[in-house]
Amino acid sequence: MTAWDIKPGGVGGVLRKSGEAAERMAKAGQKMEKTLPSAAASAGTIAEGGHEGDGKPDKDGKGGVQGPVASALGVFARQWSEDLKYISRRTASSLLGARAATQAYIDGDLEMAASKHRDAIKGIVPDMPGVNGGGKGDAGGGR
Repeated sequence: MTAWDIKPGGVGGVLRKSGEAAERMAKAGQKMEKTLPSAAASAGTIAEGGHEGDGKPDKDGKGGVQGPVASALGVFARQWSEDLKYISRRTASSLLGARAATQAYIDGDLEMAASKHRDAIKGIVPDMPGVNGGGKGDAGGGR
């Protein structure tokens, strides 16, 4: 590779928008985590005898068996909970990694510029006319 084509300002804008989207996704996941149990409980049960119940315990303290909707919500929550947490962690890691890589690029650019300046200073410094005998036909005279 002969050159980098990274525009730190552009990367910053993408990271900001991505971070905002990730934050919205995390909040939605937290809300879902809080509301799914309530939704499952409100979906009702199948009480003894096969008729639909309201999910609340009856006079014998039994609430019946979860209905199909409550059961499906429970399966969904169990199956996707860890995956959604993984996606959230991976997104955060990716954004932090991209930020760190861009900062390293910027730091490297600054170090490269400083190195070029140091190299330039090490080069031949011409004698100024009238100083140390310089300027008497000595075309490059360096020290």
